[in-house]
Amino acid sequence: MDDALLDGELSSGEFARQESHFRDWVGPDPRSGDSGEHPPQAGRYHLYLSLACPWCHRTAIVRELAGIQGALPISYLAPFRDERGWAFTGEHFDDGPSGDYVDTLHGWAFMSEAYSASDPSFQGRITVPVLWDTHTARIVNNESSEIIRMMGSADSLGGLGDGAQLELYPQALRAEIDAINQRVYDTVNNGVYLAGFARRQHAYERAFADLFDSLDWLETLLGERRYLAGERVSEADWRLFPTLARFDEVYNLHFRCNRRRLVDYPNLWGYARELYQWPGVAQTVAMKQIKRHYYTTHDELNPKRIIPVGPGYDWSEAHGRA
Repeated sequence: MDDALLDGELSSGEFARQESHFRDWVGPDPRSGDSGEHPPQAGRYHLYLSLACPWCHRTAIVRELAGIQGALPISYLAPFRDERGWAFTGEHFDDGPSGDYVDTLHGWAFMSEAYSASDPSFQGRITVPVLWDTHTARIVNNESSEIIRMMGSADSLGGLGDGAQLELYPQALRAEIDAINQRVYDTVNNGVYLAGFARRQHAYERAFADLFDSLDWLETLLGERRYLAGERVSEADWRLFPTLARFDEVYNLHFRCNRRRLVDYPNLWGYARELYQWPGVAQTVAMKQIKRHYYTTHDELNPKRIIPVGPGYDWSEAHGRA
């Protein structure tokens, strides 16, 4: 990881994640109503992601649910990242969708090449996922929450596949989904990073307390309803799941989020296994890549780069949620 850029995000002793830089939309932009320069078109767009990354993971899941695998091809980045950023190493990987860490579109060696091509003045940290437009030859969007919303919309990328009726963000539930998303992002999705990258005790303890307050809240909520926003799965569930999938294998130890494990929450653990068992989801959980990424990339946290063997749960066991 680029230590200089990480130092910038940790200048106050607590992690401050940089804002996503590219925020255009495929299809009508719901924020402005403008049609923009990126119409929905099968094969026009290309997704760059690493299955190790939780922000990428949510896009891989929703792509499966939307049935747009043929309309939106993927190039996979290697899980290890050094000071040069996310890379295409040419290695073969055997967990997750089978393939190689190669850019099948351009033959690039690093994801930074997409950023340079799109905005030569860009100076921030190179992040993924990246949604690329082959017609304009530039990045459309690198904000995962917006990419998955495009995939779940019949007017956008979702309309290119078999899952156009996903309705992961239905009108009647939007206010509740937005509120859940905000708390989950602040204290869980990003909260584990606030704890893990804290360089001051008070920053770590604050993030730690907020994280476990929210996990307790989620445990109670899932004792009252099937999914986060009610009795139907929504965008909020697929935004939470990648963090839960990594919690005991990575965040509990590597980021010192160790008050409880996921398996110590009966409702959350059953819920997480149910989501894992949805058609198409299990193949996106590439645990070897996940563990290689975290334990070999963050030298500040794990300088010896030793990857823990356990715990290795059976996510396919019955979840007990009828």
